[in-house]
Amino acid sequence: MAKSPSYICQSCGAVHTRWQGKCDACGAWNSLSQESAAAPVTGAKASARGKGRVFALEGLAGASLETPRLVSGIAELDRVTGGGFVPGSVILIGGDPGIGKSTLLTQTCAALAGRGSRVVYISGEEAVAQVRLRAERLGLTKMPVELAAETNVEDIIATLSAGPPPGLLVIDSIQTMWSSAIEAAPGTVTQVRGSAQSLIRFAKTTGASVILVGHVTKDGQIAGPRVVEHMVDAVVSFEGDSGHHFRILRAVKNRFGPTDEIGVFEMTGHGLAEVANPSALFLAGRDLSAPGAAVFAGMEGTRPLLVEIQALVAPSSLGTPRRAVVGWDPARLSMVLAVLEARGGLKLGQHDVYLNVAGGLRVNEPAADLAAAAALVSSLAGAPLSPESVYFGEIGLSGAVRPVAQAPARLKEAGKLGFARAIVPANLKDVTDGAPLALSSMSHIADLVAAIAAQRPQAGRERRAASLDR
Repeated sequence: MAKSPSYICQSCGAVHTRWQGKCDACGAWNSLSQESAAAPVTGAKASARGKGRVFALEGLAGASLETPRLVSGIAELDRVTGGGFVPGSVILIGGDPGIGKSTLLTQTCAALAGRGSRVVYISGEEAVAQVRLRAERLGLTKMPVELAAETNVEDIIATLSAGPPPGLLVIDSIQTMWSSAIEAAPGTVTQVRGSAQSLIRFAKTTGASVILVGHVTKDGQIAGPRVVEHMVDAVVSFEGDSGHHFRILRAVKNRFGPTDEIGVFEMTGHGLAEVANPSALFLAGRDLSAPGAAVFAGMEGTRPLLVEIQALVAPSSLGTPRRAVVGWDPARLSMVLAVLEARGGLKLGQHDVYLNVAGGLRVNEPAADLAAAAALVSSLAGAPLSPESVYFGEIGLSGAVRPVAQAPARLKEAGKLGFARAIVPANLKDVTDGAPLALSSMSHIADLVAAIAAQRPQAGRERRAASLDR
């Protein structure tokens, strides 16, 4: 039977029978590309394939052995992967161009090769000479890493199968790989999916750990079909920008470890260096006397992390005041502003509001509500907050300050960095009297507004009274 043409969306992988300007599945425009797809096997051909084999089923009870891991020795990377690379696992890593993915992977390959593992680095975008130049810049040329510049998946698997299986295989990148068994151009959804499937099968049958590098779209998502993210065992995002000297490795999905775990690296002239205490890095250089700055005690996976949340509330000359936020959810900021107006008695309708998480880190958890609210009220009142205080707590629509998880770890990290006081929700359940610093409980957002308003300096009280008085 002849093959029928199909139109496949290059963003989500949805199949269409005819071309159209917009994909019905994901809404992307001009993303459909014609690719040939084999007709389904029916009739005599289907029956000739047989009924399949019978396999044994097992119960939930039984002995299970702990899977040995391939430890790289790079502590921040091992933290994100859950303690090292699991043999036979496949990791998909994405990040913006130039962020340092190849640098990190080159250092990882060299570290594992130095520990006696066979490591193979396959580059589909750079020549071998370019990879060697990077290794020379990093001072890693003496490490026994095997290199190749190849894009055909069948050739790669045949070459690796001819010798002992590698401990780690790096494919840079999966979008450049292609298979001769698939009639589609390299980089298309069909080729990416088929090449990834072949490499995953190789990893599962040989026990090699495989890292696939993926391109990202302009909005930061890993390019290509979402099915590839479901096929792999872990998805890791490498974040950062040229304006900051540190990079964050974040686990988005991990079948062998905690998700949302982060590793922090600092970009130096000799490659990426580990940051053992990221809280001190994010808090370095802060202005202790400026209003509108609050220290948030947050959690990233299992790691407590302290960051500074900065706010600026200024009178607006526009009919519609501006609301700008960097590093936090804009919808969350709108909700906190609405609660401050409705439950806290503030007048923010004629003010521009700017919120920033210092250092370029992106905060996702609701526990940052209380710190953001404290920074906003401090900026509006012109009252600097205590430099020895940290904040965490979720704010409800009723104005109540709700408890959050893992409070002891947050308090312990704050005490380690020299903070003396924590402003926390009133009904924390897992905090005992032995907390490493003094606790100030807040049950309602109005309590926070009143406490900060009482600290504002005498000069300027009159001009802010209309905004702060209930």
